[in-house]
Amino acid sequence: MKKLSYLLLTISLSVNAGITQAIDSVVSTSPEGASVYIISPVDGETISGPVHILFGLSGMGVAPAGTVRENTGHHHLLIDGEALPTAGQAMGKDLKHFGGGQTETKVELPKGKHTLQLILGNHLHIPHNPPVVSEEITIIVE
Repeated sequence: MKKLSYLLLTISLSVNAGITQAIDSVVSTSPEGASVYIISPVDGETISGPVHILFGLSGMGVAPAGTVRENTGHHHLLIDGEALPTAGQAMGKDLKHFGGGQTETKVELPKGKHTLQLILGNHLHIPHNPPVVSEEITIIVE
């Protein structure tokens, strides 16, 4: 009976270690002080379309999706989002993905008030831990 208990304990610990290792392989850590931000437009700006958005990143590097390299990621843009993506899960279609490593974009937005926010994703489009997220800015498109 002791051998069976020991065997079950060993299997349980191995499975838990495997799950932890699998989670660690998909969630990337971000270094302390890393930040992503929107260079342009600025918060409160009134502009006419198309809207040219310039991304900034400090403390990390930009790499295309699929590139496994420590302290890197690629940009995702949340437009008029109500909530940030779920931690530990790949970001979905409610964001614009820049998996090629792009650091700027032009988007057509309807006239009116809009919010913009950047989130850095790892090689699998999963937010880092801790997340690297910009301040949300508000713009008005004329």
